[in-house]
Amino acid sequence: MAAIRNVGVIDIGKTNAKVAVVDLAEAREIGVMTRPNTVLAGPPYPHFDLEGHWSFICEALNKLHKAQGIDALSVTTHGASAVLLDAQGNLAAPMLDYEHSGPDDLADDYDAIRPGFDETGSPRLGMGLNLGAQLHWQFQTDPGLIDRVTTVLIYPQYWAFKLAGVLANEVTSLGCHTDLWCPSENRFSSLVESLGLTERMAPVMKAGGNLGSILPEVAERTGLPRGTTVACGIHDSNASLYPHLISREPPFSVVSTGTWVIVLAIGGRAVTLDPARDTLINVNAFGDPVPSARFMGGREFDMVLAGRSRDFADDDVGTVLEKEIMLFPAVDPRSGPFQGRKCSWSVAEALLSDGQRFVALSFYLALVTAECLMMTGAEGPIVVEGPFAQNRLYLQMLEAATGRPIDASAGSVTGTSIGAALLVAGQERALMRRSNAPDEGSKGDPFLLRYAEIWRENLG
Repeated sequence: MAAIRNVGVIDIGKTNAKVAVVDLAEAREIGVMTRPNTVLAGPPYPHFDLEGHWSFICEALNKLHKAQGIDALSVTTHGASAVLLDAQGNLAAPMLDYEHSGPDDLADDYDAIRPGFDETGSPRLGMGLNLGAQLHWQFQTDPGLIDRVTTVLIYPQYWAFKLAGVLANEVTSLGCHTDLWCPSENRFSSLVESLGLTERMAPVMKAGGNLGSILPEVAERTGLPRGTTVACGIHDSNASLYPHLISREPPFSVVSTGTWVIVLAIGGRAVTLDPARDTLINVNAFGDPVPSARFMGGREFDMVLAGRSRDFADDDVGTVLEKEIMLFPAVDPRSGPFQGRKCSWSVAEALLSDGQRFVALSFYLALVTAECLMMTGAEGPIVVEGPFAQNRLYLQMLEAATGRPIDASAGSVTGTSIGAALLVAGQERALMRRSNAPDEGSKGDPFLLRYAEIWRENLG
């Protein structure tokens, strides 16, 4: 078998769908195509455009293979999502958007059957952010659905199934606040039986497991060689984490940024997680529990900026620090360590210049991230992946607020595609493992440190 050099990665985030070609030797993207992940309004409820995504994926693979060449395929997607298949392998129902509020209507009924945090490591979340709540709501509002469903696939493995025709599930997505997994015992939770899904859950495989070659019809449609292999796939935040798991010694933490900011603490101090503050147990690619916390940082960034300029001057930074212009949580109160709170500004918002708004917003996002790191017991260097790695104000405030060194990912792309591609390489192709330098702390800018202290004091 020829050596694998270029991996095609299907990378579906909550905001955008992407197909990338990753050069394994250089661990970088060399080709990318994207489309918006637009939610279809219905009927029967808001759902994801799986048919549109599949057409895009096949077309993108065709074009990218012609341009760069693709030797293997891998998949990574956002969490809190599953696809229900019938006996013919078709959709038994549209894939529900996890931000639909429908599941909240049956919250009391669902709470009566869901396992506790001590079993699943899943906090109780609103809307469909607990996948179990989605499934419960779908089965209750469509009584015939349970009889139509033959197989439940977590989202990355649906695309792997479309590519290779193999039914499988995988622990990183099962362990992403679904209520369906018990991380401490590496098994399905009791909720699977309560929902009547014990015989309908596809077998669990490793993220890097080889599902075999692409289907003949996929080869014909994409132009890929028939022997092109497909990896089982991985949850997107864990895809960002994976390169560091195979290249760093703990303790360290990874901050994966995008629509969601996900904090993952590796080898930190022991803490008692508070599910009321959106902490949870994720499960990494090796099946190990990972203390985590998250908030919708990218969504909050877009909500506050609302299309305004991201340009700022040094005077804007000085003004924000001197006048203590602060944004307090929570911009999106549905998730995060400050959920349920109403956001506020320390000054009249209408008086802010665009530059001052951007500076204060960047500081706010860093300070909420620092709170997430504290709650998860994170220690050692902080690796920032994704769009926020390009925001120096965010990085500087995060360093000051935590007193720990920051390692920002290079380039403008997220780490999800790189991590998913490395699954194909296997541990024998792992990056050179490196030890953390002694953590002597990072004092950061004293003005930023004082700003962080005042922000915390005024949280109330």
